[in-house]
Amino acid sequence: MAPQPAPTLLRRLVDEAHQTYASFVRDYQEAARKVADARGDRSIATATVSEITFRRWMRGKVQTLPQQPAPWILEHMYGFPARALFEPAPEDATPAIPAIEESELAMTARDAAAHAEDAASLTVPDITLDRLRDSILDIARTYTSTTPPEVYRKAKGLLLDTQEKLDRTQVPRQREDLYLIAGQAAAVLSSVCFDLGALQPAVQHSRTAILYGQVIEHGPLQAYAHGALAFLAYWSSRPAAALNLVHTAQHFGGLGATACSRLAAIEARTHAHLGDHEQAVRAIRDSLNAPHSDRDDLHDDIGGEFGFSPERLAMSNATTYLLIGDAAGAEEAATHALHLLDQRDAGTRPLLISSQAAIDLARALLLRQELDGACEALEPVFGVPRDWRGAGVLERLAAARAQLTRPAFRNAAKAAELGERIEEFAASSVSRNLGDSTPLALEP
Repeated sequence: MAPQPAPTLLRRLVDEAHQTYASFVRDYQEAARKVADARGDRSIATATVSEITFRRWMRGKVQTLPQQPAPWILEHMYGFPARALFEPAPEDATPAIPAIEESELAMTARDAAAHAEDAASLTVPDITLDRLRDSILDIARTYTSTTPPEVYRKAKGLLLDTQEKLDRTQVPRQREDLYLIAGQAAAVLSSVCFDLGALQPAVQHSRTAILYGQVIEHGPLQAYAHGALAFLAYWSSRPAAALNLVHTAQHFGGLGATACSRLAAIEARTHAHLGDHEQAVRAIRDSLNAPHSDRDDLHDDIGGEFGFSPERLAMSNATTYLLIGDAAGAEEAATHALHLLDQRDAGTRPLLISSQAAIDLARALLLRQELDGACEALEPVFGVPRDWRGAGVLERLAAARAQLTRPAFRNAAKAAELGERIEEFAASSVSRNLGDSTPLALEP
């Protein structure tokens, strides 16, 4: 039997690298592209090797060198002259360390530079980030002076713009800023969807804000969105779930006094829905006496829709008092809210809050069967333009309409007239009632 030919140097190098045909041909094609660049000959870039040729090379059955560009490519792959690769491997089991040509060093440097340039292009100009920050600041602070449909259009545009910028940048600092702005835009969308009477989209936007907050571990954003989910939960007749959500919100770090006050007001409403009068009153007191004076960058520094002004707090507590049947407490809180609003300039008085406080006052008066006072309290509400008639206004009016059907008002012509005005007002509103919600499951 004829002796087997000694393995070639190429065979030994392939075996030591544990290359299969598939991995060999991948390396070969990559080397072909680099040789093409180094020699300035693009025809080399498409060079490859068939499996039959590869097997023939491995068996050592090569009498003459392969045609170019194969020798150039193999030399680039293994660092040995092509002729040596097809000759028997030297007895020394450790092959010589291949020399590195200057062209290889230059090529590596060019590849590294190209990669760095690609990375540098994946950024967003800082001035663009400033524009996005200014946009969320404007939307939040002008929320109460902008119609809900217009707020929706602005916040949606900002969210889409921010998401597009997130796809462009890989800079950690920029991505953190963009995730925060995206979360804030989603939180505003949740609020405005609620005002427009769209409960499920409001829930989804709050969850989106929570997820963005989790990515960057931003406590105030997560707390705000959990608080929003809490009042959306009791709107859906799930007060126990709402209580769990608000307790989760209260345990996030970095919350300022405004955030604590807002969450206490939401907690008070939740206890009222659960029928726990004592805890509801306790939470109302907590909302009025924040345990510290700290600030955070969402509820305080941006504020606006993320804030919780004294008049909004008073309006919210009036609603809670109504839920527990405390007419005196509701009247006092609603009157205080309207007094605070009256101290503002007419152009800065938020229609949504003032309308809701006026309706709460009217409801408190109806509990005491003071029909004339209720009519007087509601008169400004009927002048609210249709674009400003949010879900909170409509649901409060629906509750007032239900009160007017009680036996005490059954034969009162003024009660019947007031009921008709409420129905006409609601029918022409841009928003809609939330349907299956429990009356007075109202947002703070």
